[in-house]
Amino acid sequence: MEYTFQKMPRTKLFDEQEVLMKAVELFWKKGFHATSIQDLVNALGINRASLYDTFGGKDQLFKRAIEAYKNKATIKLQSFFDEADTIKKGFKNLFNSAIKEVLNDTCRKGCFIVNTATELESEDSPIHDLVSSNMQSINQLFIYKIKEGIKAGEFKPKQSAKDIGTMLFTLYNGLSVVGKIDNNPARLKTVVKTSLSVLDI
Repeated sequence: MEYTFQKMPRTKLFDEQEVLMKAVELFWKKGFHATSIQDLVNALGINRASLYDTFGGKDQLFKRAIEAYKNKATIKLQSFFDEADTIKKGFKNLFNSAIKEVLNDTCRKGCFIVNTATELESEDSPIHDLVSSNMQSINQLFIYKIKEGIKAGEFKPKQSAKDIGTMLFTLYNGLSVVGKIDNNPARLKTVVKTSLSVLDI
């Protein structure tokens, strides 16, 4: 009698999401190009075979790290508006939180997405396209919220919703860049207050 033995799938001995978040932290700290496969093996606590088997290599892991960061950041951004009584208040709380993050960023890592966009700005690659797409989606969220505020009668700006939303989006990203060099609380708060005055906040 012949027996047929089937190869059993290997059981992963690690939490994939936990490993992915460790990858986010490493890429965030070192950047894409400066992070080697050995760096990832050391930081993630998995061997090369598991890394390639689960994530497909450095490029694919980086894409997943960007997606994970994007999803988490988008949910966080949306929560500021969901938890506020008005769009104005949502923007105010969002920027106050952004200032706190800059001041608490002792390692001066900045924003993962902004850092990546800066690092890969001259490259034509799927990763660059992914980052650009992510930034555009957040920009659109800002514009949408301005439109909601206008529709609700919270403010009647002279500029278009697109112009104001893009300006606030630029400021939001710029805080993480400026904060690496100058994280003076008074100056950051003044910049934010002046910019948000377009909404009479």
